Amino acid sequence: MFLLLMDLSVTTPMDDQTPEPQPICNPITSSAIFIVATLTSTSDSASQVRAWCADVAALTRSVGKRVPSGNLSCVCGFGSTAWDTLFGSPRPASLHGFREFGAQGRRAVATPGDILLHIRADQMDLCFELVTQLLSALGEAISVVDEVQGFRYFDMRSIIGFVDGTENPVGRKAVDFTIVGNEDPAFTGGSYVLVQKYLHNMTAWNALSVEAQERIIGRTKLSDIELDDAVKPTSSHSALTTITQDGQEVKILRDNMPFGRPGAGEFGTYFIGYARSPAPLEQMLENMFVGRPPGNYDRLLDFSTAVTGGLFFVPSSDLLEELADRVP
Repeated sequence: MFLLLMDLSVTTPMDDQTPEPQPICNPITSSAIFIVATLTSTSDSASQVRAWCADVAALTRSVGKRVPSGNLSCVCGFGSTAWDTLFGSPRPASLHGFREFGAQGRRAVATPGDILLHIRADQMDLCFELVTQLLSALGEAISVVDEVQGFRYFDMRSIIGFVDGTENPVGRKAVDFTIVGNEDPAFTGGSYVLVQKYLHNMTAWNALSVEAQERIIGRTKLSDIELDDAVKPTSSHSALTTITQDGQEVKILRDNMPFGRPGAGEFGTYFIGYARSPAPLEQMLENMFVGRPPGNYDRLLDFSTAVTGGLFFVPSSDLLEELADRVP
């Protein structure tokens, strides 16, 4: 089990001297596109990506200005190996490769990924246009290894029918739980993000009774009320993804999106979680895939399979632009 080592009392006041975070805590939108890419071996790929870092904000403004009410935003993150290749030292204190977890056929797998783009808007055409412009600017410097177009499903529900993200922190707490503070001064205003693509066996899931589904999730399906501890199984999804430290809950910020291709029988959830440290994200995965205690695993994994996994660091908006001039 992980020692979280998160001191949430160490914060940085949000003033004029504090680096501006990327739009991690923006309001939830109805559409999103997730891009994971790897660096290519072309001679100038690293320098091209560094130069592109200075253009991300401008491209986002150019596309978003056309529909101001569309709430377009872009979050850009980098994997551990890519950070060393592109920017060298200093590097974020807790950045490392995705850690795999698993037991008895359940596996949180690591898959290739150097750059993550999380594009959100209330219109898919805005997401589509921005992704097109961003990838065009990168050219042959990168190769896209995963692209998912997500959509908001009814009243904030996942494909399996339960409301998603109910326990997300809001307001100041969202910033406190997701944005790096004084604990890593060179990277204040940054964040860590973990992504996974899950595919669901909807035939098997829908064969369960609503009561059985509720016991697996730990919440009521219609009203989204958490089950009482007296009846909620310790193997429920909500129980195993609740992390406490020194008697206080440590939260992450989720912006999961459903995706799928019904004609191909594909129904999925794109998990994306932001946190001030990878520790709570990884603790949740260990609890789910190995169990707390071992063997008491998340029964949702009997119906859901993780097919991708990546961990990235999201620099502040200010640092993202400055990285254009950094050469390792």
